Amino acid sequence: MKRMKWLSLAVPLTLSAGVLAGCGETVEEEAVEPVEEEVVESTEEPSEQEEVAAVSGEVLLDGSSTVQPIMEALTYLYNQTQPEVETVLNTSGTGGGFERFTLGETDFSNASRPIAEDEIALAEENGIEYTELELAYDGLSIVVSQQNDFVEELTVEQLREIFLADSGATMWSDINPEWPDEEIVIFSPGHDSGTFDYFNEVILEEQPMREGENVTLSENDNTLVTGIQGNPYAIGFFGYAYYEANQDTLKVLGIAEEGGEAVAPSPETIQDGSYTPLSRPLFTYVNNEALKTKPQVADFSIFILENAAEAATQVGYVALPEEMYQEQLDEVTNLIGAEAE
Repeated sequence: MKRMKWLSLAVPLTLSAGVLAGCGETVEEEAVEPVEEEVVESTEEPSEQEEVAAVSGEVLLDGSSTVQPIMEALTYLYNQTQPEVETVLNTSGTGGGFERFTLGETDFSNASRPIAEDEIALAEENGIEYTELELAYDGLSIVVSQQNDFVEELTVEQLREIFLADSGATMWSDINPEWPDEEIVIFSPGHDSGTFDYFNEVILEEQPMREGENVTLSENDNTLVTGIQGNPYAIGFFGYAYYEANQDTLKVLGIAEEGGEAVAPSPETIQDGSYTPLSRPLFTYVNNEALKTKPQVADFSIFILENAAEAATQVGYVALPEEMYQEQLDEVTNLIGAEAE
């Protein structure tokens, strides 16, 4: 498979609020209408394109809505080169995706966190072997509405005060007496989300988050985006790509660790590691049996690793170093080659 040379992202990405299918919804690439940009699928010479062997069949993907923008781009472009392959992209959240994957129901499981110990055990119990593929870096983004004119940055400790159940802080003035005496309205990914799991680990430190009044949990990131956009006293979090696609209505906050200066997420701060502790890798997991026995899964796996860097950059995430993609590509091709022998 030749690497696609992307001159522009001509992919029907639907990241704006209310459009992108979120967790628990299904995106089938055939049903997506393209955006107005001209499709530039490749600049390879026709003779080189003809070298690509045609494959057919179905590829089933499920999992993280954070990873979805990358996979939506990749599946769309892949379908331009392999139109006989039907890629079915679902987004039931990282946890929901792993639930199906460890039962052998899907070929790929997209994840915004590594697979957990209980999920590993379930996969082993069901005889599911897999390969972890790292796709890109993300900076989990803490956002408020552009209508919010009083918050520009928060410390990690202030984040805990806002989100922890037992902090007792329910008003913005509880966090800072100079801020409005208005109730804090929280929008958070649901508990099946890998984004929630990551926030729970590095910010909440596994302590219970606030629930109930003025707290909305949703597996659909667009629900979170929409809720925050229209409320100057709302706050929430999700992947950087969702902020970037809605930055005309959202404001991303700088985050400061104890004793440090606040740093806002950007491609530069995510890649160089200065946006801590909220920078993280994004993954997909491929079923090894499908990789070895389904030509379309093997072909798509190679396509992913050859094109993930461009896809990540185009949709608002940060590409890995080139050598990391090559190392993973070597691993995948070795697995495919071992079966062929």
